[in-house]
Amino acid sequence: MIRVGIAGLGFMGMVHYLSYEKLRGVKVAAIGETNKKRLQGDWRDIQGNFGPAGKMMDLSGIDTYTSLDEMFEDPNLDMIDITLPPAMHADLAIKAMKAGKHVFCEKPMSLNAADCGRMLRASQNTGKHLFIGHVLPFFPEYAWALKAARSGKHGKLLGGSFKRVISDPLWIRNFWSAEHVGGPMLDLHVHDAHFIRLLFGMPSSVVTHGRQRDGLAGYWNTQFCYDKTQTAVNATSGTIDQQGRPFLHGFEIHFERATLVFEFAVIGKEGKYLCEPTIFDNKGKAKPVKLPGGDPMDSFATEIREVVTCLRQDRPSTILDSDLARDAILLCHKQTQSLLRGRSVKI
Repeated sequence: MIRVGIAGLGFMGMVHYLSYEKLRGVKVAAIGETNKKRLQGDWRDIQGNFGPAGKMMDLSGIDTYTSLDEMFEDPNLDMIDITLPPAMHADLAIKAMKAGKHVFCEKPMSLNAADCGRMLRASQNTGKHLFIGHVLPFFPEYAWALKAARSGKHGKLLGGSFKRVISDPLWIRNFWSAEHVGGPMLDLHVHDAHFIRLLFGMPSSVVTHGRQRDGLAGYWNTQFCYDKTQTAVNATSGTIDQQGRPFLHGFEIHFERATLVFEFAVIGKEGKYLCEPTIFDNKGKAKPVKLPGGDPMDSFATEIREVVTCLRQDRPSTILDSDLARDAILLCHKQTQSLLRGRSVKI
C-alpha cells in the first residue's frame, strides 16, 4: 500500500483526494492544511470550475497536520502530493524529497526555470521520484492525439494549432500576480506548452504577439519555430473579460496521412463540443471519433494511476516527467519575453 500525504486542501487538493479514493493500492493517510475547519472535514467552501462541489467529509483514520514540516517527517508516508499555490512548489517539494518522500506536484512545476532546476537536482541527489501533474495528456482528446503520434499510424507528425482561452478567472486569488500564480501563461497555457513539448520536442525559438496586463501576457498567439524541418506549430491562449464563455480548448494536429481536430467550450453553464473529435483521412473522409470518458475527474484519476504505477515499478513517467515540466516553464517564459520585447526569442 502506497501511503500519501496531501499538502494543501483547496480545490485541487480535493480533486486529488477524490481521485485517490477510486484507486487500489494507494491511500491518503495524511493531510496538511492550515485551515482547521477543512481538517475537520468541512469542505463546503471549496469550489472550482469543474467537478463536484465541496461537502462534509469523513476524515476518520487520516492523520491531519497544520505543520507541513511535521507531515513530511511522518515515517509512515511514501509520497507527498503538493496542491498548494505555484510559488510554494519548489521549496516544499525539495523539503519533502530531503525528508525521504517521493513527490507528486501539481502543475506548473514552479514559477521559473531556476526553481525547477533546484527541484530536479533534489530529485537526483535524494533518489526520490518527482512527478509533475500535467493532466492534459490524460484527457480523452489529448490521449487520442498522443497515441496517434506515438504509434506512427498516420505517418510523420507535421505540426498543429492549439487553443486554450478562458474568461478572466475572478475566483482564483492572485491570478494576475507574477510572484504567486503567474497569470494565464503559467496557469493556463502551460498545459499546451507541455503538450507541444511532448509531441514535437523543444523549438529553437518562439515568436509571440498579443495583449499584456500588469506586465504579464494576457492574450496572445505564438509561433513555435523548429530548425531544419517543415514542422509548423502555433498556439493561441489567454483570457477574455466577458464571463459568458468560461472555457474553451481544442487543437488541429497534422500528420502526413490524417488531420485530428476537436474544440470544446463551456458557454454559459453548458459544456459542449463546437467540433467533436474528428479525423480527416487521406481518402477525403471526415470520421467522427467516439472517445471514452469525458468527465474531467476520470482524467485526474487516470493521471494519479500513472503515478502509482510508476512508483510500484520504480520508474519515471514519460508524461509526468519533471524534465518535460521544466521545459514547459522555460517555453512559457520565452513566450512572455517575446511578447514584451516584440521580437523572436531563442530558446
